[in-house]
Amino acid sequence: MSNENTARNKAIAIEAITGVFIKRDTSVPEELFDVAYKQHNPAIPNGSKAIPDLIRALPAEFKYEMGMVIAEGEFVAIHGRYTGWAAKPLIAVDIFRIVDGKLVEHWDVMQEEVPAENTASGNAMFLPPE
Repeated sequence: MSNENTARNKAIAIEAITGVFIKRDTSVPEELFDVAYKQHNPAIPNGSKAIPDLIRALPAEFKYEMGMVIAEGEFVAIHGRYTGWAAKPLIAVDIFRIVDGKLVEHWDVMQEEVPAENTASGNAMFLPPE
């Protein structure tokens, strides 16, 4: 896949996650998600029609921060921090597969954030981009 397609897919994934989790725009799924969107998070149903309900269910105190974004071909991985989704902030990597300008599949890996001072290395689990 060309660098142009990779860059386009990266931009689409950023637009989608920003629209859903930062802007909380319920029109984003219809625009950017395939109707048959396949979800691998066990708590979220398949299909783009499930995403507006997810957006509406976000608590008022919910906050999403995007970190690094890595793209290769039809896959885009976004490292981020979710605050207010669970009792403690979660650090996640969301992986999207994008085909013909639409998100068609999603995986994520999430874990509770451990403050840097409590890690063996002293390193933070998440750093927003500079």
